[in-house]
Amino acid sequence: MKSFKIFWLVFAVGMIPTGNAGPSSALLFHARQRFPVPGQTNVWIPIQRTVHLDPSHTAVIVCDVWDRHWCSSAQHRVQEMAPRVDRFLRALRKRGVFIIHAPSDTMSFYAGTPQRKRAQQARSLGEKRFPHLKRWYGWDATRESPLPIDDSDGGCDAPGVGKPSRVWTRENPAIWIAPQDAVSDSGPEIFGLLAQRQIRHVLILGVHLNMCVLGRPFGIRQLVTQGFQTFLVRDLTDTMYNPRRRPWVSHFVGTDLMIEHVERYWCPTVVSSDILGGSPFHFAEDRRPTIVWIIGENEYHTWETLPCFAARELAWRGFRSIFVTASTNLTDFAFHPIRPIAQADLLVISVRRRALPRSMMELIRAHLRSGKPLLGIRTASHAFAPRGQSLSLARQNPNLAIWPDFDPEILGGHYHGHYRPGPIVQIHPAQAARAHPILHSVNLHNAKAFGSLYQVRPLKPDTVPLLYGSIPNHSPEPVAWTRHLSTGSRIFYTSLGHSQDFAQPWFRHLLGNAVYWCLGMTPPPVWTQDPMPDWDAVYPCLSSP
Repeated sequence: MKSFKIFWLVFAVGMIPTGNAGPSSALLFHARQRFPVPGQTNVWIPIQRTVHLDPSHTAVIVCDVWDRHWCSSAQHRVQEMAPRVDRFLRALRKRGVFIIHAPSDTMSFYAGTPQRKRAQQARSLGEKRFPHLKRWYGWDATRESPLPIDDSDGGCDAPGVGKPSRVWTRENPAIWIAPQDAVSDSGPEIFGLLAQRQIRHVLILGVHLNMCVLGRPFGIRQLVTQGFQTFLVRDLTDTMYNPRRRPWVSHFVGTDLMIEHVERYWCPTVVSSDILGGSPFHFAEDRRPTIVWIIGENEYHTWETLPCFAARELAWRGFRSIFVTASTNLTDFAFHPIRPIAQADLLVISVRRRALPRSMMELIRAHLRSGKPLLGIRTASHAFAPRGQSLSLARQNPNLAIWPDFDPEILGGHYHGHYRPGPIVQIHPAQAARAHPILHSVNLHNAKAFGSLYQVRPLKPDTVPLLYGSIPNHSPEPVAWTRHLSTGSRIFYTSLGHSQDFAQPWFRHLLGNAVYWCLGMTPPPVWTQDPMPDWDAVYPCLSSP
């Protein structure tokens, strides 16, 4: 901890602007970069600092924003992004920033233009000042880990993909090339232009980050190696990544992982909204599921394990989590915040014998009426069935609501108690469900659960049992199953969820697959943690004691 405080202090000092806060003409950016935490294995934290750049010593390189692409989805995204790129360049150009357009392999289109001649005239200076430029600067094992995405298939995420080919002829016509700009795809020419104008700061944008933006002779690796203060404009880039490849996340999450890779090993990133105002650019198809976790129980510490699970297993895969929580006091009916329940693509319930504010209960019912999915953890089988003082208080308050039949009506179970704690529960799959996607690649060899075994039989006839749990001298009980409601809602419930269950990789894998299934998504073929840091250090609540 001491070393981390020292690290933070040293970097914080580096964040303080030198001299004044910057002249009014300076370009102000909020630059984000990731730094390793001392003493931790592969744990990086993002830190943002304000930078002021002198426009007269700043250039922008527009990398390979072509008019066409062999991958139709890549072309569609460039078409969507190009007008924003043009707005960004126009704003910077007015501030005195030098713009270099670099649509590789299309120089014949610009032959004889003033912008092309301007670059060609700088070639000799570039060759003299930068004699060791690489024609392609590929992955550098000396300073970066392997890329977090597998692009070995070419990276196209469109169906019916053809072979890669050069179909581009020019830069995207939505981007204006001004008279004072330059056009080049040559390392010596571009570095000559930078030297002529005494450029110290370079913003780079364009496509594709895992390929050209990093590797071109004017790309990030080359710029950083040659000593330029380099910034990736992270909302004006894209990747060639196919979600059917490792790490099996959405295309846009794959781009995020590549941006994080750049922030770790190469340079800071900024967003175009620092200049244009408003929000960063966002692709219309980038819609990430929102999971709302409703937590209000007092036994199994899911107020700790579920946020850890969401951060460790789901956040980097592109799932957004919002937590609606109450205290561990069963007579505390105040959940906060309630409003996000209406935004949920998936509701996760981990509540024990609690009445809810009537408005909150109606949001849950409305979620199910609309056909959206729900996932229940352990005490969800008696989530809204208070007893004793809690029930008495709920009946006295017209603003509170209960739902004692939530289990049979929604989950499809019949909870009526549990066996005495003590024996460890042995877990085995239902024979008819071995091919179910929720069980895909879940390693159930010698699987165990650590909470007492719930008595839940008989299940509703329309449920699909996935797992059974058994203890000595008793018949097995279902411990995980699915159900489809008439509204279309997908339901998954598990009576497991003891804090020690979350320390078992198989259980986290099961729960992760269930999240995908509930949302109608295909679970990843392997529940990989390749891009993940040393989670046992970061999230000890998911580690075995």
